[in-house]
Formats: sequence, structure tokens, C-alpha cells
Amino acid sequence: MISFAYELIRTTILYYQGFFFYLSGKGRTLPFERKISQEIATKFPFQAYANDSKELHRFKQHARIHLFTLASDFYCYDKPFYRKSTYKEDLLDNLSNVAIPGTGLPLSIFMYSKITAYICVLVVNPICCLIAAIHLWFLTHFQSSITKEYTNRLFTPNDWFSYWRLNCSIVALHSLLNNTPSGYEMENKWTFLQEGKNRNVPTSPFLEYPELVIKNRNIEGGMGIYFYKNSTIGGDWIIQEKIHNSDFVLSLLPTNPPLSTFRVITQSKASIHLDRQVKLEDITALSCVFRAGRKNAKTDHDSILFDVDIETGIIGGGTTNAHWYKLGLQHLGRGKWRSFHGEYSTHPDGEEIFVTGKTIPNIKHLLQLVEDSHFKMCPDVPFAGWDVVLSSNPTVPVCLLEVNLSCNFFRGTFDVDKYLDFIDESLVKLQKLRIQADEEKKTFQNKNNKES
Repeated sequence: MISFAYELIRTTILYYQGFFFYLSGKGRTLPFERKISQEIATKFPFQAYANDSKELHRFKQHARIHLFTLASDFYCYDKPFYRKSTYKEDLLDNLSNVAIPGTGLPLSIFMYSKITAYICVLVVNPICCLIAAIHLWFLTHFQSSITKEYTNRLFTPNDWFSYWRLNCSIVALHSLLNNTPSGYEMENKWTFLQEGKNRNVPTSPFLEYPELVIKNRNIEGGMGIYFYKNSTIGGDWIIQEKIHNSDFVLSLLPTNPPLSTFRVITQSKASIHLDRQVKLEDITALSCVFRAGRKNAKTDHDSILFDVDIETGIIGGGTTNAHWYKLGLQHLGRGKWRSFHGEYSTHPDGEEIFVTGKTIPNIKHLLQLVEDSHFKMCPDVPFAGWDVVLSSNPTVPVCLLEVNLSCNFFRGTFDVDKYLDFIDESLVKLQKLRIQADEEKKTFQNKNNKES
């Protein structure tokens, strides 16, 4: 019992050392090294060695990336973000409906200040990691190791939320330190549709009526009438015909489903070296997930998430992340805490709607489409999450609804080595830019002090 407690304390202290190393120690002012130098390793334990096993190398790499980006979130916190005035504002918006399973508390409550954010990272996170480790221990009938799982949760978390946070951290640093490259404009839905049309990318069609008047056929007295000014003339509304699922997609869904899309994530090496000529080979598709919408749902945000093998197009087992969206005290200590791939092979909202094992027709064409779209529309952005529609419209049988640049994988599986190597390479460049920005700020301040 003493050795067990000692291991937990030692691991937690190591976590604090690593976080503060990148927050305010040597790791904040020195270049980010993919293989840490011996000088730095004397104060930080994740030194990579040539004789490390593949598993150990990945652990060290992932741990460095995780701790560095956690610390960098505090650097970006009160600085401009590409779609908000500050990164803080974006965090407040996007975490307002997300809760750690079993707590019911929106994560946004920890984002109101740096102090509460520190509490989240230094107190709440270790506690949740320990609870998760104990929970897995019970689930495996006491076969798993609590200390090993605690270490993995703390340094190399692989849940969907942690990968989402990691993607957002990279995007926050990248957009800030590169003065928001033009590709970030594609997250605006109207800009995306316009540029898609201009660059021959098959986006969802839109109507060009200047204005629409929508009336209720039975309400009198000037009520029940609504006016919509089209974005094509500077209005707020994108006016489109409703798109319907293709026959193949409908065969995987219950009655009255929403439009159900495929979420494909791509990454761009061109975002690392913005001064180089962009090549299509710079873009790589990482994952694909079929979001099988629920019966009577309005959108596929309410869906079962079926992983898709990007090599074969075969649909794998289904799962969900809905337990991360249970808000309110009524969910405290209740509901599922984990979900696993393979929980669903059929759609739960109908009888014998088999999904797992079916094959997406021409998956290679679908992946080439999103890679080509990333190349044409936003190669200067690290990640892009594409919502791809297989539709019943013969003029646009495959089209893109929108793109998300602070994207998550929606539980899709992907080549973790390829993903971490890309982030590693990105952080080398981003830390170099941050050091340059620090030096420029210092020079500017010294000049102002002399003049005053």
C-alpha cells in the first residue's frame, strides 16, 4: 500500500514538473526538441534514447507534446484567436455544453480565469485521472494496473476530448504565431461555400434569391410572416434546398433520420512551412467516421459514431460520446463514464439495421476529395474536419457541408504515430516563432523604455 501511494505521488509530481517546465521553466524559452538534449534532460525526465522501444518512444513523445500544449494554452489564453477576440472566449463557448462524465459540470466553468484554469489542470485533472484508473480497475475485475492507467491518463490521454484539446491547442498557437493565415477564413460557412464554388470544390449548393418571405398560411394580422435576406447580398442567411441522404446511407439509418455525414480529418504539412510551395502530397487524410443520426433527430450531432477503415471503407463498430454532454446536477455520479468501440454493430433505433461490416462505396474517391479540398482551400491550416455528404441529388452525389478547423476525431481511429510526428514537427516551428515573438516584444519594450 505504501509503494502504491508512493507511485501515485511520484507520478503526480512528475506531471507538475513537466507542466511547469514548459509553462515557466527552460522549456518555455528554449527550442522545442523532438529529442531533448542532455542539458535539458537533467531537469526533465522524458529523454528519448535510440534504444527505447517503440512503445516507450511513443509514450515519451506523447507526454512531451501533451505537457507542452497544456502549458501553451495559458500562453494563448488572453490572446487573439482566429474566430474569437481571445482564446478564452472560444473555450467558454465550446466547453459550455461539455462535462467530464459523471460530474454534470460544464468544463467552461474552469475557463473564466487563469486561476480556475490552473485549478483544472493541477487539481481537477489528476483527480479525474485517478478516478478513471480506479474505474477501469473495477471494469476489468481488478486485472488492470491503477498506477499504469493513472500514468497513461495523466501523460498520454487518448480519449476523444484530449485529442480535441490537443488539436485546438495546435490551432491556437499556429493561428496566433502566423498572424492568422487566410485558410482560417474557411470556417465561416458563407466564405466556405463561396470559395468552394470559386475553386471547383463540390460544396453544398446554395440559392441566390436576394430575399425570401416565409408566411404561415393560417395566421392573420401581420403575424406569422418572416423575412430572410440572403448572404449573397450581405444578409445573415445562407438559403439552401434541403439535402437528403443517399439510398446507401438511408439503408444504415432508422426512419425519419437527419442528414447523416461522414466526418473526415485531414492534416497539412504545408501549414508548418508557409514559405514553401504547397503540394497535394502535403495533405493526408487521418480518419473517417460515419455519424449515423438518431431517429427524429434534427442533425447528426445526435448520432452513433461508426469508425470507418480508411484503407478499405469497411464500417467498424459503433460508439458514442454522448456521456460527455450530460449537464446538470442530476447527472452527478450517474450515467456511463466510458464508451468503447464495438458497442454497436446495428443502429439502436430500428430492428436489424446492420451497419458494421458494410462498405462505403469508393472510399478512396471520398478521401481524395477532402485532401484536394484541403489543398485548394486551406493548406495553411494544420487540421481540417470535413462534413461529407453522400446525397440523393444526382448533380451533387458527394458534397461538403462545411469545414471545422478546431476539429475533433469523433472517436475515429487513426495512425497515432503519423499524427504525433506531425504535431512534433509543428511544435518545433511554432516554438521557434514564439521565441522570435518574445525577442521582438522585448526589443520593442526596451526601445520604448529608452524613449521615455
